Amino acid sequence: MTESALITQWIDVCAADDIDEEDVLRFDHAGHIYAVYRSPQSTYFATDGLCTHEKISLADGLVMDYVIECPKHNGRFDYRDGKALGAPVCVNLKTYPVEVKDGRVRLALAS
Repeated sequence: MTESALITQWIDVCAADDIDEEDVLRFDHAGHIYAVYRSPQSTYFATDGLCTHEKISLADGLVMDYVIECPKHNGRFDYRDGKALGAPVCVNLKTYPVEVKDGRVRLALAS
């Protein structure tokens, strides 16, 4: 099946107010860990939930503006596009579409 033929499912994550501004929430679904962020402007984003360096949960990290810092070795990522921002991380995070509908944060996953 080609990537364009994949069906998108919107998965309910949480209430929009469950995530504070400049914070992150861990979301586990179907054996995968995601991190869902709320920016300083109350825009929501989602990435893979484990650091690409040593697979540590990013939900335990520090959010500053649009950056998530891994709690283990201080690797940083821009959570808007998943870009690794320097050593020790060098592999970008995968990102996922997010929407807020009826006050609920939803994550788009291909199936």
